[in-house]
Amino acid sequence: MDHARVMRALAWVVAGYLIALAVWLGWLAPHAPPGTVPYQVMIMVGLFGTACGGAVTWASMPTRADRRLRRHGLEGWARIEGVHPLGRTDHASEMTELDVELTVPGADTYSGTIVVDVMPVDKARIVVGQTVPIRVDPQDRDRIILVL
Repeated sequence: MDHARVMRALAWVVAGYLIALAVWLGWLAPHAPPGTVPYQVMIMVGLFGTACGGAVTWASMPTRADRRLRRHGLEGWARIEGVHPLGRTDHASEMTELDVELTVPGADTYSGTIVVDVMPVDKARIVVGQTVPIRVDPQDRDRIILVL
């Protein structure tokens, strides 16, 4: 999860909510029929929660560059030569450094290191000697995505 991207999305939601709150307090609430203010507060809180959930969902999606690489990147294979756990994350996965030998059809085989967030369900596939599919950016061979 890209925490910086999530924080930026939530900052935009909070900024928008503060503007909506100012409009509501300054213009809508004084003109509201008597007895409806508690319902309006519930609506405002509900809208804030919905906007926060939508922002976190949007921010958790892969970036446009990652989606483009997954669709249009060169298909290849990576043979895992070393697995080095770096630490647990806050969402039950583990940051892992992989020493790999990369093979892309039409190019020479080369070695590299990939740092990847390994989910528990994928842990059995990330072992030394295993071959995993990858996508490589045709313009920048250092930009690689594992296709798990």
